[in-house]
Amino acid sequence: MPEPSSRPVFRCEYRGRLDHGSAAQRAAAVDRCAANAQRLMDSGALMTAALYFYGDQLFLYYEALGEPVEPQAFLAPLDPLLARWPQKEQNCTWAQMYPIYWHSVPRDEADWQRPKPPVRRCGRIALLRHETMFEYCYHHFAIVQEGLLQGDKYQFISLHEDLLFSYFEEPRTYTNIRRDPERPSRAIDAWTAVDPEAHFIPLPGSNGANFLMLPACFALGR
Repeated sequence: MPEPSSRPVFRCEYRGRLDHGSAAQRAAAVDRCAANAQRLMDSGALMTAALYFYGDQLFLYYEALGEPVEPQAFLAPLDPLLARWPQKEQNCTWAQMYPIYWHSVPRDEADWQRPKPPVRRCGRIALLRHETMFEYCYHHFAIVQEGLLQGDKYQFISLHEDLLFSYFEEPRTYTNIRRDPERPSRAIDAWTAVDPEAHFIPLPGSNGANFLMLPACFALGR
């Protein structure tokens, strides 16, 4: 495995939906995808790749090194089993999610390398209320722009339609975008003032929590 370098890190999140195939066919395709992802990690093209599911829906997080990598580079075995999403002028098996919230920006591969593997690589989703969805986006964009709120270095939240997908790791590595732990965040005060709980519709199985933890198809990294 190549040593960490100054190569850039590209963080990506996508959403897919299983629409074909038996349980056995789906499981076999997932196994082949995990093996493909591991090969790309061994060659130094990926640092992390994690795929989670909620019913027939799939949520993907990965980190590409040096240059962008398309999901099909390692998830091609799933393509025949997936529905097609309308994406601008074409239909795609993987719908790109739009990054909306994070606590750190990788400077390069060496900066982003974990000192040791995390205990857990976690995925979770949340459903936003339509009437307050863009207020949520406004405040989270403001928090990111300010860059002072402390949180998990590896957390990454993206939006597609009215669904949020969040990747994070445990134990958490606390930092902020500006890498300045002394200055307080004012943007978080504005967010807490507008009743954060009112922006979410709790999903079945979440016990009333805003986010629902998801089981993993695979969660790999180095």
